[in-house]
Amino acid sequence: MITTDRMAAVDANAAALGVPRKQLMESSGNAVARAVRDVAEPGARVTIVAGRGNNGGDAFVAARFLEAFEVRVRLLGRTEAISTGIARENWNALQQSEYDATEVRDSRALDLDDPDVVIDAMLGTGVTGALREPEATAAEAINTTDATVVAVDVPSGVDADTGEAASGAVDADHVVTFHDEKPGLADLDAEVRVADIGIPAAAERFVGPGDLRTTARDPHAAKGDSGRVLVIGGGPYTGAPALAAEASLRAGADLAFVSVPQKVFEPIAGYAKDLIVQPYDADRLSPDQVGSLVETATDHDDVVVLGPGLGTADETLEAVEQFLEKFDGRAVVDADALSVVPEIDTDATLVCTPNRHELAEMGGPDVDDLRSATDEIASFAGDLGHVVLAKAKDDVVSDGETTRICRAGTPGMTVGGTGDVLAGLTAAFLATHAPLNAACMAPYVNGRTAERLARGDGLLASDLLDGVSGTLRGEYDD
Repeated sequence: MITTDRMAAVDANAAALGVPRKQLMESSGNAVARAVRDVAEPGARVTIVAGRGNNGGDAFVAARFLEAFEVRVRLLGRTEAISTGIARENWNALQQSEYDATEVRDSRALDLDDPDVVIDAMLGTGVTGALREPEATAAEAINTTDATVVAVDVPSGVDADTGEAASGAVDADHVVTFHDEKPGLADLDAEVRVADIGIPAAAERFVGPGDLRTTARDPHAAKGDSGRVLVIGGGPYTGAPALAAEASLRAGADLAFVSVPQKVFEPIAGYAKDLIVQPYDADRLSPDQVGSLVETATDHDDVVVLGPGLGTADETLEAVEQFLEKFDGRAVVDADALSVVPEIDTDATLVCTPNRHELAEMGGPDVDDLRSATDEIASFAGDLGHVVLAKAKDDVVSDGETTRICRAGTPGMTVGGTGDVLAGLTAAFLATHAPLNAACMAPYVNGRTAERLARGDGLLASDLLDGVSGTLRGEYDD
């Protein structure tokens, strides 16, 4: 099954792969027409009640494949209110071809004309809640007819994710849904058929621009709604925690804190004015700091980035282990902190970001080409009980059940620091998204930003920071 949000992402990914929505609409309309041909004899009267979105566009296409039937198309609203270009193109095709296709500007004037079949194409999977006019009156008219009702993708008024039906929702006899069944259709008292409309499996397998659909900031959000990130790192290295923290801000986090030893406070504090640096009086992270760090992260619901620049001193790894055993929030575990994860019992929600060498050291597959070991990585993630974002030329992301591949990036990303940027991006997305989704979005943003910058071998990790916001805005240069 596939949720409506995920379906929208897959549609966008298919378009990025070269399968445009217009082509998918043609296939969808053909599938609806096939369903009508299965339930009615040639010459039967078919009335299409269409909305102004792509759901209506699917039905406009269907009309062209029903030449053996007596077809009427009724658009609920004005032509200029059709919301997408491809739906409008298909409506115009009906007009130019002189189909019986007319506007219904007042739902009280809707005349179904005693049909044998009604195609409900008013509202698609992206619309939920109570039916409004003109759809409410149209749904009532559909429900009072004796015609066989065929719904496009989902009956209007039914939530495709939950199955919850609004008062007066269309009572369909048949539903033609596309690509995969929607969760809310499982308990409908209707025959549901899933139509293959030509979306390639790669649109689900490979991370693409559709996976970034949910990154836009809520215009009504208050400070803190987009998350606070706490980077615990530094000691032997200073650049890594700073890059991770600033990357989290670039990806939408409201605040970024960096907890580091006092000796590296000044270099990191001077790196960017936007970072809030909180030093502790020690040369490196040790068990003495764990209690206060857990308390801070828990009290403020911080998403933690644990690992950048920490080093591998015994007391530091002991502190990492104790932190993860006590912390029950969300954390991105990177770099030096990764080695302790397989041995600890934690209630925290983790996204682990190993490169291929770190993956092998954790007990995962030891291979040069991660894509050749997706099944092994999935099995490792399942046994680990956490999301794994394994970094290489092609990144592999898995929670043990779902495995995705991110192909974005350039050879120049082998430069030091790009993994720290990735950790910060992951933390920012983890604040507002499910762990697997966050772990897919981050490498795509990181890699796509590098592609857009086109710096070749001269790429610096800090270059990525300035390009992240453009990638999130959808500036996908062809």
